[in-house]
Amino acid sequence: MGKVRKVVMGDESLEKEQRKKAEVRREAKKFKKEKVEGVGLKGGERTSVVEGTELKSDVKELLEKVEGGETAGKSEKKKVKKPVGPKPRSKKYQEMVKLVDKNKEYPISDAINLVKKTSYTKFDGTVELHINLNPNTLGEKKEKKDFRGSVSLPHGTGNQVRVVEADDTVVAQIEKGVIDFDILVSHPSMMPKLAKVARILGPKGLMPNPKTGTVTEDVAKRIKELSHGQVNFKTEPENPILHLTVGKVSFEEKKLLENMNAIFEAVGRSKIMSATLTATMGPGIKIGL
Repeated sequence: MGKVRKVVMGDESLEKEQRKKAEVRREAKKFKKEKVEGVGLKGGERTSVVEGTELKSDVKELLEKVEGGETAGKSEKKKVKKPVGPKPRSKKYQEMVKLVDKNKEYPISDAINLVKKTSYTKFDGTVELHINLNPNTLGEKKEKKDFRGSVSLPHGTGNQVRVVEADDTVVAQIEKGVIDFDILVSHPSMMPKLAKVARILGPKGLMPNPKTGTVTEDVAKRIKELSHGQVNFKTEPENPILHLTVGKVSFEEKKLLENMNAIFEAVGRSKIMSATLTATMGPGIKIGL
């Protein structure tokens, strides 16, 4: 059985081009040599045209296309490999990072002053605190994987926090995929009903939990606390690292300092190995504790 070729029907231009290419292939076969060895040729190489024979210009052009692997339809575009590695930072970031000495640990007051200078976003950026904990101070292995707690920031985070009490209406909204809250607080009696939407809330970190104080008998009191600057924190899975919001770049230095000191006291200064302060999209600034 001969080689099966695809034929395009209905498009006269493509049909004509296919016929012409078929003729070119047949003509090319006539001028193909068997294995040739000689001057300027490597063993096993073939020549395209017999010496002394010239092909028509249009036939030669088509022959080159056919042997180059082009098809009758659209030519396949070669995929360009994207460069592997981190994306280059913006010019503004490059300018800001020059203001920070990566090998230096700054006093807290200096770090706060510097984080304001290195914030270059047009909006009011968020000031974040990233803490590396000493694993040897966190107790047993089970505790190392899940160090958590809460802290009341004297001046809040600067973000509007939507705290909602779990009830039948909220559960029905969650089942529909509507989540209009940042923190969900529940009475213990509502937990069996919330179990139905645990698969939705769990991955988002919104499932009420007694460990974070979001399952409580006094729901109204807890909502008031969370609405006025109380923040929950928890280490990364398998890593003793905390990420917390300290406030906004527009906060006064004194307010940011008091919020940071509250965090350090809640976490425990003896547990902290290192801490880094940064503004949204800005460079990290090491803090000397």
